Amino acid sequence: MMPIIGQQALLSIIIHLVFMAVTWWTLQAVRLEVLLKPNRVVQGRLLYILLTIAIGSTVANFFLDYWAWSNDLPYLFRD
Repeated sequence: MMPIIGQQALLSIIIHLVFMAVTWWTLQAVRLEVLLKPNRVVQGRLLYILLTIAIGSTVANFFLDYWAWSNDLPYLFRD
């Protein structure tokens, strides 16, 4: 039982990091600096980081939940 929990934790960490990397890469195509006041570089970078964490975590949680629900579907048809 314990190795399965450890594997799930490792998989969750990897999936979160992958989706955060994809989100960061995707946000680089958006010109958010147009929305920021001049000379607010630190706040702009922090905004990119917070958006990356928020979007990446949300998408990763969606995929992890979907995967867990898909694995639970066979229990619907058991006696």
